[in-house]
Amino acid sequence: MTKNALVLFESMTLKRKDLLDISSLSHDEIIYIFEAAKIFKKVFTETNKKFSFLSGRTVCMLFIEPSTRTRLSFEIAAKRLSADVISVAPSTSSLVKGESLIDTVKTLEAMKTGFIVMRHPVSLAPDFLSRNCEAHVINGGDGNHAHPTQALLDGFSVYERTGSLKGLKVAIVGDIKHSRVARSGIELFTKMGSEVVLCGPPTLLPDDFSLYGIEMTFDLDSILPKLDVVNMLRIQLERQKGSLFPSIREYNKYFSLTKDRLKKCRKDVIVMHPGPINRGIEIDDFVADCENAIIEEQVTNGIAVRMAVFSLLCGKTLEDINKEK
Repeated sequence: MTKNALVLFESMTLKRKDLLDISSLSHDEIIYIFEAAKIFKKVFTETNKKFSFLSGRTVCMLFIEPSTRTRLSFEIAAKRLSADVISVAPSTSSLVKGESLIDTVKTLEAMKTGFIVMRHPVSLAPDFLSRNCEAHVINGGDGNHAHPTQALLDGFSVYERTGSLKGLKVAIVGDIKHSRVARSGIELFTKMGSEVVLCGPPTLLPDDFSLYGIEMTFDLDSILPKLDVVNMLRIQLERQKGSLFPSIREYNKYFSLTKDRLKKCRKDVIVMHPGPINRGIEIDDFVADCENAIIEEQVTNGIAVRMAVFSLLCGKTLEDINKEK
């Protein structure tokens, strides 16, 4: 984006009620999130300053599925924006007594909860929730469907280094079939002008991904020299039914990003992983800790991006953010 275009963009209002997926986001909304995240990251990594955008408002973390990075990242982001944060765990809520999800949410709304960040094992559960409540709903990951804020923080992490996602070649490698991260990542990178290629065992590259019209391959070594970004995914054994490859050892042999494979890549290739990492399976210690890897930076960027998402839903402009920094 040119300097003049950015000046005009700073005063644009892009308010929406919910963030459920990447496909519904406009190009301008994604750029807003990236540019807002830049500001937030600089402030929260250099100072203890809080923003007032969510002062007096309550954010509920409704995580029906386990999470560490995403849940904590959202909590920190909300508190950095001065929100009150509450958490609802399924094991200690009335959900275990048979209460429906809608009744649980109606109870939260009666307590004047303004934002619900939801993770759920069933695909499209946040969409169902958003149609049946007035609170802002943010999808923190639903089934195999979508994980929009993970895709946004991945995209921002690359954008921060390159200045643009247009024209980059991005590989997503591993368990594509069970990955909501892959689905959202494909949508974000292609929408922003990148060329995406998927790589993994045949059993983990489902046919329905052909609808994205992107390249798919089973040969990791053949694509490595062409890549600007390689995003390694975790094997999600908890979502798999039956054995989809002969052994972990064989998977590691053909699809792990190792020190030797890294030598085949460009010197400036960006190595990513959404976490948690299975070291020695999809990525080895040397690569996970090398200077090309931005895995820890992705975690930091997750807070900045989620602050930007809350601000987008509040209708704040980049000008508003700059005034408060």
